[in-house]
Amino acid sequence: MSEPGQWLCGPRDAITDVRGIRVGHWTDRRAGTGCTVILCEESTGAAVDARGGAPGTRETDVLAGANLVRLCHAVLFSGGSAFGLAAATGVMEWLAERNVGFGTAARKIPIVSGAVLYDLGVGRADAFPGAEAGRLAAGRATGGGVAQGSVGAATGATVAKVLGAERALKGGIGTASVVGPRGLVVGAIVANNASGHVFDPETGALIAGPRDEQGHFVGLPESIERRTAQMDALLENTTLVCVATNAGLDHHQLQRVAIQAHDGLARVVMPAHTFGDGDVAFAIATGAVAIQPHDAFTVGVMAVRAVERALVKSVRLAKGLHGVPSAAEWLGGRQ
Repeated sequence: MSEPGQWLCGPRDAITDVRGIRVGHWTDRRAGTGCTVILCEESTGAAVDARGGAPGTRETDVLAGANLVRLCHAVLFSGGSAFGLAAATGVMEWLAERNVGFGTAARKIPIVSGAVLYDLGVGRADAFPGAEAGRLAAGRATGGGVAQGSVGAATGATVAKVLGAERALKGGIGTASVVGPRGLVVGAIVANNASGHVFDPETGALIAGPRDEQGHFVGLPESIERRTAQMDALLENTTLVCVATNAGLDHHQLQRVAIQAHDGLARVVMPAHTFGDGDVAFAIATGAVAIQPHDAFTVGVMAVRAVERALVKSVRLAKGLHGVPSAAEWLGGRQ
């Protein structure tokens, strides 16, 4: 770490600071949708934890500890709600063409785990990422800097929808990394489409809330008082998280990291994990760094911090789209 009490981030401050992780986006701003691919072809393990009440997922059961494979070669985040799961086909084909996959007697089978968010209320409701979008995102994946804000799976993402979509603000993609002792690195990437208010856990400041008529945020207590049954019916919320580490974690340890990733989500987004959320967290290990017995604890703490910072960045770097302003645009520099 850096000086006591401070966190040290990697050179890119991105999930790609974990060597072997690559990220690519496909963005359709006109339609208000997109997808994001996290390639991890050489991963040694993967785990998932779904805590939202309305998840849309693919190839998550295969990551369970009692099952055979327990790893994946890519993670897909996609807009388009359940329709967007089609993008995984293109990612799978792209990997297969490069002979990447889980070995079987006949051929290698790429494992593409994924989850979707609901963006059909922004842009075109009949548009969603398909197989070609997934293929293009995989082909664009690099281990360098990662584009953030209103791109990829979060192109049409919105946040702060507790009082309805008409008061929402723009969500986005965010990524961050944390460097720990003995060369341990943890990175996170998020697609933030949360219904809840968004806070900076370092300061406690509200950085995104429902818009009021005077150009300010409506606080959470007042928002709860003003909610109606019609607002409760909205099922348009999801935050997707992927954490990666170079630590050589066993699968049960990696599963705990996926669970702890939700702690970072809950420290930034309030409320999270509601009936209308599809909140899902993936965790990937590359196994490059041998660990000591207490390092699983360390990686979990680092994962929480990386997720927190990625979520804050996802809102601060977002840009307005299709009539939904970003928090920065709405406040006009008053933050």
